[in-house]
Amino acid sequence: MSKFIRLKKGFNINLAGKAEKKIAEVEQPGTFAYKPTSFQGILRPKLMVAEGDNVKAGTPILFDKKNEEVKHVAPVSGEVVEIRRGEKRKLLEVVILADKKIEYEKFDSHSVSDLTGLSKEQVIETMLKSGVWPNLIQRPYGIIADHNVTPKAIFISAFDSNPLAPDYQLLFKGQDQYFQAGIDLLKKLTPGAIHLNVDANAEVSQVFAHTKNVELNKFSGPHPAGNVGVQIHHLDPINKGEVVWTINPYGVIQIGKLFLEGIYDASKVIAVTGSEVKQPQYYKTYLGASVKRFLEGNVNGGKLRYISGNVLTGEKISTEGHLGFFDHMVTVIPEGDHYELFGWIKPSPNKFSFQRAFGLLSYLNPNKEYVIDTNTKGQPRAFVQTGVFERVLPMDILPTHLIKAILAEDFDDMEALGIYEVIEEDLALCEFVDVSKHDVQEIVRTGLDLMQYS
Repeated sequence: MSKFIRLKKGFNINLAGKAEKKIAEVEQPGTFAYKPTSFQGILRPKLMVAEGDNVKAGTPILFDKKNEEVKHVAPVSGEVVEIRRGEKRKLLEVVILADKKIEYEKFDSHSVSDLTGLSKEQVIETMLKSGVWPNLIQRPYGIIADHNVTPKAIFISAFDSNPLAPDYQLLFKGQDQYFQAGIDLLKKLTPGAIHLNVDANAEVSQVFAHTKNVELNKFSGPHPAGNVGVQIHHLDPINKGEVVWTINPYGVIQIGKLFLEGIYDASKVIAVTGSEVKQPQYYKTYLGASVKRFLEGNVNGGKLRYISGNVLTGEKISTEGHLGFFDHMVTVIPEGDHYELFGWIKPSPNKFSFQRAFGLLSYLNPNKEYVIDTNTKGQPRAFVQTGVFERVLPMDILPTHLIKAILAEDFDDMEALGIYEVIEEDLALCEFVDVSKHDVQEIVRTGLDLMQYS
């Protein structure tokens, strides 16, 4: 049964630089990269290609030795020009110099009516070898879903409430048939419901409005209302021993295209946003695109922070960097590498803060857009218990106590306090409002890894 959930806790960060709702024309980037670092839990990646090899879109390029059946594939066709590694030879990127015209590996295609005749085993086998399986993320732990486990339900968040988030209506316009096909196939993988969750305060995209075989739930409230973890908590919480899967609409559409057209299609629409972008707008490209082509001549001067994703959970990249697997946006904001005397307390009409004492004007004028840099205005310090975490997390858990339990490596308390229900993005706002300047998201990942591998 569909539900309407109204959330009161949370906080919207209203930044300047939201993308104009139009898709601009631009020459496609020269290189695209597949980044295994976009996924948690890939501990032993094994390359299947070498520099100089030619690949097609959908050609397997790596797998995890712990789960060899899940193939990670090239997003475009072309030549593998670089294998980038980090410390201790950690695999960071497989960089492909793209062909002008994309060529595709061919998989079996089906008509819409044929999909009903496919077995669960056939669907899983095709998804594993074609590269679409990594779109499925398993909770708890936020890792690639285990195809040997049957989830009790599948959850899809059909809106994004993060700062400067792209408009899903524009991102997925005209993909109705593929989305429905993807839903019909995912329905074979779980005996439970597929929860499709939309924004109650916005017009529901036609892609989602008439979808069959789902429970259409509406969520209202400030960020993190769009986080799928928050939605799971209010619809069907995860208990010890239970597993659910999540997937974003782009992944559902990829699955639908794979079975209907027989190709791995990594094309996507991205938003280039942020206060330092001269013309924030949308572009058509492919997964893993180099951001250089979208930013050349389109950003202001000065020291800037380039982010693949949003300002709360995104990854810092260079001007030569590439988009992460799950990212539909690039954000550019000022770098905060300066010192401001008494900056944390000095009154200013342009100060933005969750605390009314420091950002009274931002509280009185919630619709004003702000230019915010990356300056944390202080160094990490002793853990101060202020109660702000509980005010921005709309879940029935105690985030302050959970973080302390992780720091103490108290497994019993971590479990009792809800570690199975969260991943990093769910507590990203806690990191933003934390007066103690802790890397809350990093602490959460440490706790999840402790629970998973200990």
